[in-house]
Amino acid sequence: HMKKFTVGVIQMDSQDNVEKNLQTAVEFIGEAAARGAKLIAMPESMNYVGTDNAGHAENIPDGPTFCLMAEQAKKHHVWLHCGSIYEKNEKDPRPYNATMVISPEGELAAKYHKIHPFDVIIPDGPVNKESDRICPGSEIVTVDTGEVGCLGLSICYDIRFAEMYRIMALEGAQLLLTPADFTMPTGKDHWETILRTRAIENGCYVIAPAQYGVKPNFQAYANSVVIDPWGNVIARASNRPQVITAEIDLDYLAQVRRQIFTLENRRPDVYSLARKI
Repeated sequence: HMKKFTVGVIQMDSQDNVEKNLQTAVEFIGEAAARGAKLIAMPESMNYVGTDNAGHAENIPDGPTFCLMAEQAKKHHVWLHCGSIYEKNEKDPRPYNATMVISPEGELAAKYHKIHPFDVIIPDGPVNKESDRICPGSEIVTVDTGEVGCLGLSICYDIRFAEMYRIMALEGAQLLLTPADFTMPTGKDHWETILRTRAIENGCYVIAPAQYGVKPNFQAYANSVVIDPWGNVIARASNRPQVITAEIDLDYLAQVRRQIFTLENRRPDVYSLARKI
């Protein structure tokens, strides 16, 4: 592993024009690489935000978005975490919300399907059932890149489920990736607090590329951040599409873990639920 490297985080205002979104992503990847980034991360739904997810689902690894991103990874010799795109699902009309991690050789190093769909049904209030539109995944995924650390993969609403991150940390994750398209009301009160907690409780960097702008159903919160294992926000995006960079230091991560012993002081012997909830 490189002990120190630069991560580039891309904040985008993705809309329903796939070609335009991908062109923006390519430009930002070029900028991040020029600024020395060895790992470049993008937000949720990077290539399409609109009302027809299924109609914009692609195959991974041979669909057009994957092929373009693989070309970019090779061109700049970087690791690309492509936020998420919709992936075709042979078993279900609902696509997966899928993360692709691509190596500098242009190969698919890991794929993760969002596990927790955002299903919110408020009596006499808004109803938003993401499970009507995407098929939930069923596998927690970490990937050791051998170069830019061990990555723990998650998407947006997943951040509210602490168990998943603890499992990834115990599997060796050092960088927790949380690409998102968060809403303004929940974002302003919960986004940073939750992400800083995930960093602190697991002794991990959190890399959180977010969507900016007005989407079909809400205003996105933006505020893409990089958080260090002590819980400090070490980079934050302005209120516009842009690239931010931060230094990842795996020696510092090890040092923090020598001061905070949450992983060692766990008591799994007392954690089992007496009854199924």
